[in-house]
Amino acid sequence: MRQPYELSIAVRYLRARSTHSFISFISAVSMIGIGLAVAVLIVVLSVMNGFEHELQQRILGMMSDATIDGLNGQPLPDWRAVRSRALANPQIEAAAPFVEGQAMAVAGEALAGVSVRGVDPDLEKDVSNIASIMQSGSLAALAPGSYAMLIGTKLAEALHVGVGDKVMLVLATEARVTPAGVIPRTRQFTVAGVFSAGMFEYDRGLVFVSFDDAARLFRTGGRASGLRLGIADVFNARTVAMQTARAIANETGDRFSVSDWTMRHYTYFRSIQLQKTIMFVILSLVIAVAAFNIVSTLMMVVRDKRGDIAILRSFGTAPRSIMTIFASQGTSIGVLGTVLGVLLALLFAWQLDNIVSVLEWAFNVDLLSEDVYFLARLPTQLRWGEIGEICLLALGLAVAATFYPALSAARQPPAEALRYE
Repeated sequence: MRQPYELSIAVRYLRARSTHSFISFISAVSMIGIGLAVAVLIVVLSVMNGFEHELQQRILGMMSDATIDGLNGQPLPDWRAVRSRALANPQIEAAAPFVEGQAMAVAGEALAGVSVRGVDPDLEKDVSNIASIMQSGSLAALAPGSYAMLIGTKLAEALHVGVGDKVMLVLATEARVTPAGVIPRTRQFTVAGVFSAGMFEYDRGLVFVSFDDAARLFRTGGRASGLRLGIADVFNARTVAMQTARAIANETGDRFSVSDWTMRHYTYFRSIQLQKTIMFVILSLVIAVAAFNIVSTLMMVVRDKRGDIAILRSFGTAPRSIMTIFASQGTSIGVLGTVLGVLLALLFAWQLDNIVSVLEWAFNVDLLSEDVYFLARLPTQLRWGEIGEICLLALGLAVAATFYPALSAARQPPAEALRYE
């Protein structure tokens, strides 16, 4: 099947040689500009998507989908009854009690502030991934009365301890008044395992102990600070938790506080969404600048091809066909540039972590500090819906950029153009 002559002429102009090589070079520059702009936007958004996904997965791995806590920080009156009623909801797959408080971990001269979480090993594995991220030891070591603890890799490095070493937990808020003065409550624990959550916040500042040991440590009288819930649809966790808490409150008359993973880390996810929006707008303007380079390219072609346009018009070619020729040339530049950008983006997203590692090694710098970005590597996640939107944006801008030059070519007076040939 023969292609339309307008498209044939547009392709010939696009591949111009000899005296028109400069115009061909400008066309190539416009194409590369669009490709680079598209690639940069796709790579930046894929990194932010990957960061959001990794953050979500690691937060959900160490947190629960939602929690039901006692009101105003008070322990739950009867966590077993609350758990039984919560599991009656078919959307809640698991529920585990916990006791939580703050303490100072001391080992020798090293110390660090930590959050102490008391858990039931048999129930905890259903609402978190702690059992699967152990580097040494096991969750089962948290037996009642053992005063064993699990710590993160970064905390182990900070305290210079390992499995079998002793760590003192100091509770400044639980101080005792003695004749010698105010003495904070202390309790010695044995490190029974080291975990790696892959997120600095947890690896550096979270400690797991037995539920019963934590209840004695924080003097809750065997009561739980709250229940951690595993919910089938994590994106509906808040609604399910609130409905469950409301139903339990109506039955028992007790009042509860409800939170979910989005509420506890709202600032993280909100900042990521805001940054994604800002970066999309800014880098879209870069695509617009690259796309509108097509205007100058086509105007040069129109000026150079005045004689050709006049000859075509004298043979009876309609102005619409003249517009089609130059619009097709500009659109071809946009299409090829967009395809080039997508291919570059796929290549960079695939190898981005290795590229960052090479740059860190070559320049001896830490581009991704764990204590700042929470992650040790640069994750990427390509979302084809976003890639489609970026491609449509680039093509739309490229087509829009062809309108004025094509209209200008169609309005060229044939006699005026032939006068100078």
